[in-house]
Parts: sequence; C-alpha cells; structure tokens
Amino acid sequence: MPSHWENKPENPSNLRLYMPGEGWRAFSDKLKEDEPRAVEQEGSRALIESAFLNALNASNLLVLTGAGTSFAATNAAGQAQAPGMTDLWSAVKTAATDKVFDAVCEQFSDAKIENNIEKLLSLCKIFLELHENAHENNEAVKQIKQFVADAEKTILQKMDFVSSDTEVGSHALVVRKIGRRGVRKSRTKIFTTNYDLCFEEAARRQRFTVIDGFSHSLDQFYDRTHFDFDLVRRETGQDAPNYIANVFHLYKLHGSVDWRRFGSEIMRSRSDDGLPVLIYPRSSKYQEAFEPPYLDMLGAFQAALREPDTALIVSGFGFNDDHISRPVLAALEANMSLRLIVCDPIFIGSKDELDKGDHAIGATALPNKFLARFQKLVDAGDPRIHLINGRFADMALTLPDLVGETDRERHASRVRALRDGAEGKPK
Repeated sequence: MPSHWENKPENPSNLRLYMPGEGWRAFSDKLKEDEPRAVEQEGSRALIESAFLNALNASNLLVLTGAGTSFAATNAAGQAQAPGMTDLWSAVKTAATDKVFDAVCEQFSDAKIENNIEKLLSLCKIFLELHENAHENNEAVKQIKQFVADAEKTILQKMDFVSSDTEVGSHALVVRKIGRRGVRKSRTKIFTTNYDLCFEEAARRQRFTVIDGFSHSLDQFYDRTHFDFDLVRRETGQDAPNYIANVFHLYKLHGSVDWRRFGSEIMRSRSDDGLPVLIYPRSSKYQEAFEPPYLDMLGAFQAALREPDTALIVSGFGFNDDHISRPVLAALEANMSLRLIVCDPIFIGSKDELDKGDHAIGATALPNKFLARFQKLVDAGDPRIHLINGRFADMALTLPDLVGETDRERHASRVRALRDGAEGKPK
C-alpha cells in the first residue's frame, strides 16, 4: 500500500485538483513572500468546493467507495484498523502455518506472486478447477482446498474489525452530508466494494436509516425489492407522504462480513453459522459479481449511472475492477448529464512530490487505463469530470453541508448524550 495512505490528521488543504495543461494545483492560494495578503497563484479551493456543491445538488447523487476509505477508520490511538493487502498476506500465512503456506506457493513457483494474496488465491482457484475430477486422495488438491478455506476464513475475520470503539469520524461526516440532502430529491446511493461495517456504524451512531436490501423484521433477510421501499411519517390530516430525512441507500457490491447464506435465504448475521456471502480477493470476482445478490447491486449501479442529472463521487476506489470501472466509462460516453468526481491519493505516485509543497505538480503517469482516459477527457475540455488528489478523510471535510442541523436532530443529540452519560456508553 502506498505510503500516502497512512492515517494523518485530516486537512482539506491536502487536496489537489488536476488542471489541464498545468497539472495538480494546490488547494490553497500561494501568497507572495513580500506581500502576505497578495495572491501570487490562485488555489483550487473554489473549484473543488463548487464541484462538490454541484454534485450534492444533482437530482441523483451516487457515491462509490473502495478499500481506501476504510483506512480512515482508526482505533483509539489513531492507527488504521483496516488491513491492507500486505496485512492479509501475513495473516493468511500465519493462519496456514509457514510449512503449508510455502508448500502452496511452491505449487506455483513459476508465477510472479509477489506477496499478493489476490494473485495466490486466483492461482489456487484455477488449480482446483483444473483438478476438479482428481481423486479424493490427491494430497496436493486436498492441501490447496484446505488452504483456500483457511485463507477465506482469515480474510473474513480480518475485515470484521469495526466495533463500538472504532473511530469512524470521516465516514460519519460523509454520511451526514450526503444523507441530509433535501427529501424532495432521490435518496443518495452509496456503492462500496468494502466488506466492513464502517458506513453502517457511522449511520447507527448518528441515527440515520440505511436502506440496504434487508428487511426490518426481527430476522433480517435480503430481498432486492426492499430497495424500492422508503420511509415516510404519517401525520393526521395530511394526505401527501412526508418523507423523513437522514435516509440513504447502501449497496455492497462485493458482499459484507455480516451476510450469511442459509439455503436459498441471505440473512444478516455475524455468527459462524451459514455460509459467508462475499467476493474474496481473486481474479474470478468479475464472474462472481454477476451472480445474485451481487448482480442486483451491480445492476442498480449501472441503472443509476444512466439517470439524467446524476453526479458520481468516487473515493478510495482505484478503478482496478473492470466490472465496476467499465460501466462508469460507458456512462460518461452515453450520459451527457453525468458528472464525475474522483478523489484519491493514487494520482500522484511520489510522496516526495507532495512533500515538496510546490503549488502546482506536473501531470503524472496514472496507474491504469480508466484513470488515464478520465484525464484525457479533462485535457480535452470535458467540464463534467474533476480529478482530485487526496484522501477520503480530506474529502469528508471539504464536502459542503447543505442542510443545517434541525431542531429534531439537536433534540435527538441531547437525548442520546443524556442516555449515554447515564449508562456509561462510549458512543
């Protein structure tokens, strides 16, 4: 994981906007040395804030997040709790024991695994598919089957890191700002490839309602039709529905740590019973994404991108998953009213460049074809696209808050503080 993913104090001035013909312009103005109040070079603050404001005011607001956003979740010491790919590699190796792990890797000695757990699990899956008719006593097949089972169990445990002690302040800021848009607009839709419960925990602490495809019954079960439901307040003498505020949709494109399959039903549970419902890191995730319930989520994402007057904010997602990246590129080509904001620290690959503090950093080589195409569109003068170098935590601070805190919310906060103080709860 790049060093600039490290958790640091949030500061919106860390953001940089890509300007065609110039490169990455700093957030704040550059002042003249001899005249502290005189601006030598204008910063990108006004442009970034305007882009976010326009996005939040769009008829349809979508947010797409990936693994990078989870690094904003920290423990009490301010350390990131979400595991990176290197952490998962080490955890799987420990769980499998060095002897078994080395033996599995030796099966693919000619491959360039490079301590990448996704590559290793991909090779294991291909191996098992090629040997699906092997005799049940085939030791290599038995060993790799057991290794894959242990690896998946370990990954599930490592990703289930959110607790009442986890600091999810950045997620809470984003949830509050995107979830409190005017109720006359369509509900904001968050699409995430993360398995963790950061957004759910942030919503719980702020008493936001999440529509995520699960029922509101005692045993929560999944049904795609639940995404069509909404929440209204019924008041005597009022015929029109009164939609309640603080509601958003959450689509978990690769599943979740608290989803379990029991026969044909998918239930919300964090027990060891049932089969976990999530797409593990391996090359077959493209094919797996076209199976239910993932297909429901992906279909909703593709449909939402085609809606008129739609804005998509992307953070912590590196556009390395083709089944998600291609629909975004296709929608940009087909939907003239689609606006795209991508905020990620991967745009500037060298931390040294950032540390220099130059007001403008020249254009840098981008890590994949999708980001490179977005950059080409910006260079060609496409005003719909804004590329911002920065972390999820920085973006969370910069997003505007369209709605002031209501009397109902202030009252709920006072009551919650009173109850938590009386019961000694940390949150």
